[in-house]
Amino acid sequence: MTLRTAAVIGAGLAGLACARTLADAGVAVSVFDKGRAAGGRLATRRVETEARLRLGFDHGAQYLTAKGAGFGAVLAAHAVPWPSVTDRAGAFVGSPGMSALPRALAAGLSLSPSRTVVAVDRVGEGWLVRHHEGDLVRGPAPAAPPDAAGPFDAVAIAVPHPQAMPLLPVALATRLAPVTVAPCWALLAAFAAPLAAPDTLRPEAGAIVWAARDSAKPGRTAEAECWVAHAGPGWTREHLERKPDEVAALLLASLASLAGGLPPVLHAAAHRWRYALVEVPLGEPCLVDTALRIGAAGDWCLGSRAEHAWDSGAALAEALLAP
Repeated sequence: MTLRTAAVIGAGLAGLACARTLADAGVAVSVFDKGRAAGGRLATRRVETEARLRLGFDHGAQYLTAKGAGFGAVLAAHAVPWPSVTDRAGAFVGSPGMSALPRALAAGLSLSPSRTVVAVDRVGEGWLVRHHEGDLVRGPAPAAPPDAAGPFDAVAIAVPHPQAMPLLPVALATRLAPVTVAPCWALLAAFAAPLAAPDTLRPEAGAIVWAARDSAKPGRTAEAECWVAHAGPGWTREHLERKPDEVAALLLASLASLAGGLPPVLHAAAHRWRYALVEVPLGEPCLVDTALRIGAAGDWCLGSRAEHAWDSGAALAEALLAP
């Protein structure tokens, strides 16, 4: 049967790759995401301080690289080089923020943001997608029954693997048991003066494993010295359930020790990414039942790089399109 309609759950890189590949093949695609916009960890947070300073932080993925032609073409079309990452040849970022890249990739797609999918149900030879408005992780569970969309000929699930498991048929979900993904606390900080440090830091010890002068990336217009720092998996797991303001204070102290002190702090916040770094991948390009036309994709299929997410999403689309 020809694939005419498909639902894609998740609008990160894997979901966007899947949706674009399906749409390019003539499939009518509907994308659902619990966030307010496409992007997932390709995220930029905009902040206005009490002093009315406008700040921007790429608090998720810091830069992107490509080894293959497919993702390389995506970066060439929608991103710009970031020469400061001197130990990574061909490092790219979105401009004026990392979120610009997924916005470009989502252009023209039918995207339903702020929608948390709670179930996919088999109806005849198709699928119904049941969803609630809002992010159920951050907000209370709604009392009303979920809305339904569809039926769709196929469903592609492109979310972190613990969130994909309850949406998949049991035979597929059980195959995700070996996959592990580490969390990451991110610090978003702005200062009244430049830090006495290079644009990027990769400490070999301590809480922070990566720190970058975000305001030095190409196209940035932040009105202060902005930094993003990522804590390592071990430190993050140790402090996983602490309050964000407590984590921000701890990571500021760690950054101060790396930079030999800090200028006056204009803004400091912490963001927790529960599923940030793939430790044990599935080891396959995607997970799919071609007979039922349902599957899942993500960086957790292949590895920790953003390109792995893109390649996985494209592979799932090709599997669903196969006759």
